[in-house]
Amino acid sequence: MRHKFYQVILVISCTILLSGCGTYFNQPITIEEARIGDDTKFTQALRNFPSPVEPVVVGVYKFRDQTGQYKPTEAGSTFSTAVTQGATTILIKALEDSKWFVPIERENLSNLLNERNIIRSTRKEYRKNKNSKEPQLPPLLYAGIILEGGIVSYDSNIITGGLGARYFGVGGSTQYRQDRITVYLRAVSTSSGKILKTVYVSKTILSQALDASFFRYVKFSRLLEAETGFTKNEPGQIAVSEAIEKAVESLIVEGIEDKLWSAKAAPEKINALVANYNAEKNEAQNTGLYERYFKERRGEKSVFVNGGMALMSGDYNNADLSYSARIGGKWYFNPYLNANASLSKFELRNEGAFSEGFNAIDVNAELTLLPFEKLTPFFFGGMGTVNTDGFDRTFFKFQYGGGIEYLVNDQIGVSFNATHNLVLGDKLDNITQGKRDDQYFNFSLGLNWYFKTPLKMDKELRKQQRREQKEIKKLKKRNREVIENGEVPKG
Repeated sequence: MRHKFYQVILVISCTILLSGCGTYFNQPITIEEARIGDDTKFTQALRNFPSPVEPVVVGVYKFRDQTGQYKPTEAGSTFSTAVTQGATTILIKALEDSKWFVPIERENLSNLLNERNIIRSTRKEYRKNKNSKEPQLPPLLYAGIILEGGIVSYDSNIITGGLGARYFGVGGSTQYRQDRITVYLRAVSTSSGKILKTVYVSKTILSQALDASFFRYVKFSRLLEAETGFTKNEPGQIAVSEAIEKAVESLIVEGIEDKLWSAKAAPEKINALVANYNAEKNEAQNTGLYERYFKERRGEKSVFVNGGMALMSGDYNNADLSYSARIGGKWYFNPYLNANASLSKFELRNEGAFSEGFNAIDVNAELTLLPFEKLTPFFFGGMGTVNTDGFDRTFFKFQYGGGIEYLVNDQIGVSFNATHNLVLGDKLDNITQGKRDDQYFNFSLGLNWYFKTPLKMDKELRKQQRREQKEIKKLKKRNREVIENGEVPKG
C-alpha cells in the first residue's frame, strides 16, 4: 500500500513537470540543419506598418554595447560580454523591415571608400582610350538623420526565486531568474545637429529550471533513483532584437505624432495607431520595475457585501464554525485611507453548550497599502456594538483585522478578510468565567463595488479635484438660491 502511495506521488510530480513544459517533449537528439533566423513578435509588426510618404535616409555609425559588462558565471565572470556586440547589424535589419528608412553604410565606411578608390584607379589604369569619357562613379548617399544610442545596461538577477517540495524521497522543484536589458535610440538631424527624438525600451530575459526526482529503498539493498528536468534560457540575442525593433517602432510612431515624417494612410488609421501607442506608453509609464502596473483604480465611495463564518472564543470549549454576513459602505479620504461602516448578522455556538444569533454595527478606519495595484493587502481597526437577536443584551466592542483584495476591474473587487472582535464584557455566551472577556472571529469572502471618480495618484491633483468639487457645490447652491428668489441664474 505504501509503495502505491509513493508511485502516485511520483506520477503526479512528473505529470505536473511535463504538462506545462513543451520544451521537455522537444529534446535535441539529432544534429539540426541551419535555418533562417527567428522573427520576433515585433518583426511582423514593423513589416505591417503603413507605408511612409517618403522613406528617410539614415546613417548608423555605431550602435554600441555601452554596458561594459562581462557574462556572469558561478566562478565570477569571463571575458565574454553580457550582450551581443552586433547590435548595429540588428538595428539596420529592423530599419529595413520597417520600410520607413533607407539605411546607408557607415559602420565600415573606410572599407567602402577604399573599394571606391580601387575602382577609380583600376578604371584609370586599364582605360584603352585616354580620351574616352567613361561615366564617373555615382555619388554616395548622405543621411538626413543619424541614429545614435546603444545598449545602456544589462542588469542580472533582478528577480530570483523558486519553489520545491520533497516527501520521503519523492519531490520536485522549480527555479527562475530574470535579467533586464535597456536600449536607448535617438534620431539626430545632420543639417542642424538637433536631437529630434529619443526613445527608451527595456526587455526582461527569463531563465527557468524544473526538475523532479525519486529516491527510495524499495527492498533491502535495492535502491530506486530517478530524476528528470530541464533548464530553459531565453536567448540574449532575441531579447536584444526585440528591444531594438520595439525602439524602431516607437521612433516611427512618435515621429508621426511630432510630424517629423508622415504615413501614406487614411487619417483614421494613423490616429488609431498613435492612440494605441500612447495608451501603451501611458501604461508603461505607470508600470513599476517588477511589472507592477500603477493606475488610478478605486472610486471615492464603495458598497460591499461579505459572507463567511464566525467562531466563538469564550468560556465554553469546542467552539463550532457558524454563518456570518455583512453589508456596508466605504468613504475614501485619499487612496490609502478610508472610513467604513457596516451591519452584520452572525451566529455563535459551542458544541452542545451554547448557540445564539447576534447582529453588530462596526465603524472602522482602513488602510489600503497598495491602492494603485490590482492586488493589495489592507488593515483596519475600529469600534462597534454587538446585540443579541432580541436586543435584550448589548455589548460594546473593539475590532481589528486585515485581508487582501483583488480588483477584477476598476469597479468590482473581490476580497478576503479576517476580523478579531474584543467584546467589553464576559456575558456574550451567558456565562462569566475567568478574567478574560469574550471574543469572537469573523472570516469572510466579499464583493466590493466602487463608484464615482477614482482618486488621483498625485496629491496635488487630489487637492485640485476637491477644490473643483467645492466650487461646483457653491455654484449649484447659488443657482438654487437665485431660482428660489425668482431671479435669472447667471452662467
